[in-house]
Amino acid sequence: MRVSTAAAALFVAVVVASPLLASSQQPAMAPAAAATNNSRLEKAYVALQALKRAITDDPKNLTHNWCGPEVCNYFGVYCAAAPDDPCARTVAGVDLNHGDLAGTLPEELGLLSDLAVFHLNSNRFCGSLPDSLRNLHRLHEIDVSNNHLSGSFPSQLLCLPDLKYLDLRFNNLCGEVPAAIFEKKIDALFINNNNFDFKLPESFSNSTASVIVLANLPKLGGCLPSSIGDMAGTLNELVLLNSGISSCIPPEIGKLDKLTVLDLSFNSFAGALPETIGHMQALEQLNVAYNGLAGEIPESICGLPHLKNFTYSHNFFCGEPHRCLEVPHIDDRQNCIAGRPDQRSGEECIAFLHRPPVHCDAHGCIAPLSPPPPPPPVY
Repeated sequence: MRVSTAAAALFVAVVVASPLLASSQQPAMAPAAAATNNSRLEKAYVALQALKRAITDDPKNLTHNWCGPEVCNYFGVYCAAAPDDPCARTVAGVDLNHGDLAGTLPEELGLLSDLAVFHLNSNRFCGSLPDSLRNLHRLHEIDVSNNHLSGSFPSQLLCLPDLKYLDLRFNNLCGEVPAAIFEKKIDALFINNNNFDFKLPESFSNSTASVIVLANLPKLGGCLPSSIGDMAGTLNELVLLNSGISSCIPPEIGKLDKLTVLDLSFNSFAGALPETIGHMQALEQLNVAYNGLAGEIPESICGLPHLKNFTYSHNFFCGEPHRCLEVPHIDDRQNCIAGRPDQRSGEECIAFLHRPPVHCDAHGCIAPLSPPPPPPPVY
């Protein structure tokens, strides 16, 4: 799965632009900063030593030099001038990505009150995120993906005013995802490949994120709201594959003129593919495979100037303009398109045509079928 340019560059932007991290790129170049007479580094020493004690396996020996009060010399620890006191140094970043570290995350991490970047992806940390993370009011970015974390969604992160990048994917988190996460002024949200159980809230379209990945959340459910067009100002990538969504695709989706990636595959979307998708001039990748979509593929979609990959296999489309065959990569298998190879059987297509037509309500949800009329009275 491709991460957007904005999201991929976020760490670089924080490091370059933030007064916390601007001078902390190479720890070897940073002058030694003793914890003596520096309360920030004293607290950081307590926090990092607690983390070291909570690590039960360090196969790459990443924390071998985490000894003594010179925390700015610790591997993976980045220091910079404090934003409110340029004469004081503080811990601005911790990056232990791909360390294969095992253990838990202690409450003492809340003492790192100036932390801007916290990266622990691709390790074996278990348990829940400490509640004390609510104290990290300068945190821009947290990536704890690809661990063994469990428990509920870490709602304490909603308290962080500067949080822009949240990556919780590939863990064992469960339960509700608070609707408030879509109200936060966040740039990138990755919560895919967990066990969350919730419905897409009405507040979803209030999100200002440029990248939203809610993939492989089969208990998600809900409908794609017609208000999705309100996200046009910021949204660049939306990935909802295999998320249990049963919905129509609202025509308002065509307002997302900055969107480059749209993946709605492996859900229960029904009805027609909106012709308004042909207004999404930035679109590069469109995947609606493995749904219950039908009708004709709108020619305007295949004429999009940047479209490189269009996958609409395993639906019930009955026609596609010749122009679609000019898209660099298409996949139209297992539909009902006459003259194209590897299509559904005639029996499957006829059976589908005899199904009741799909209707969607004002919220984008598939409307229930009207009950049959009552039988005439018997006199």
